[in-house]
Amino acid sequence: MSASLPGRFDHPSWLTAVGTLVAYGIILLLLTVVLFVVPYLVFLVL
Repeated sequence: MSASLPGRFDHPSWLTAVGTLVAYGIILLLLTVVLFVVPYLVFLVL
């Protein structure tokens, strides 16, 4: 997978770093939903 990136950013470690940050953000979002939004909705219904 080759994107048109400047020469400084075409190393595979940059892709790994971006992938790690994106995955970390998704996990944080899911945990936030599970720990705060779901209980809020449960108590809202009760």
